[in-house]
Amino acid sequence: MKLLEGKNALITGASKGIGKAIAMAYAEQGANVAFTYLSSVEKGEALEKELSAKGVKAKGYRSDASDFAAAEALINGVVADFGSLDILVNNAGITKDNLLMRMNEEMWDQVINVNLKSCFNTVKAACRTFMKQRSGSIVNMSSVVGVKGNAGQANYAASKSGIIGFTKSIALELGSRGIRANAIAPGFIETEMTDALDEKTVQSWRDAIPLKRGGTAEDVANLTVFLGSDMSAYITGQTIQVDGGMLT
Repeated sequence: MKLLEGKNALITGASKGIGKAIAMAYAEQGANVAFTYLSSVEKGEALEKELSAKGVKAKGYRSDASDFAAAEALINGVVADFGSLDILVNNAGITKDNLLMRMNEEMWDQVINVNLKSCFNTVKAACRTFMKQRSGSIVNMSSVVGVKGNAGQANYAASKSGIIGFTKSIALELGSRGIRANAIAPGFIETEMTDALDEKTVQSWRDAIPLKRGGTAEDVANLTVFLGSDMSAYITGQTIQVDGGMLT
């Protein structure tokens, strides 16, 4: 039997990169997959077809995770369309990097709203469903930057560190209802975003990692599958690094 057979999952920000890898891994493990995208309808429709081809129910929703009302409508729509919700993966995120002296209020607010406030929005909206069925797994995507900080990423680091604190808090609040919450902190993951970097820079990062390679989106997706499955039934309130030993 597949690890997520018969479960219904929602993954935010799944049109590319880590989010898409999670969606594909969930479908391969038997989960019905609802996912969100924001800008590219074409990518959303293409992913819906890819997921459906794996024999599961799949539906994409164009939704802004940083919008509280939109998140509530999203959760209600997913429950109506799929019948229930078992797993919530908060993956939507952006960067607006700059040194603090050059960072403006808009750059700060956008990153905090999309990365951190979105987690509050979706978890708040999903709570009623999870509590009613007395089960649910919440997986929030943080970052090693949220653990150690990073120059030029004060807004991003604050949002990802906030996700860790938020995750630990809701794990304490919701555990008695059978609801689990965990965070994942990826390190240097090679995706479309890192493809734009020069090879010398990328190699220097690889050399600084004990496993001597960058991670893949699938490395993160594999852990996300585990945390969504019943195999992690006694794990909650944790932040697990997927970083090849970067912060060891």
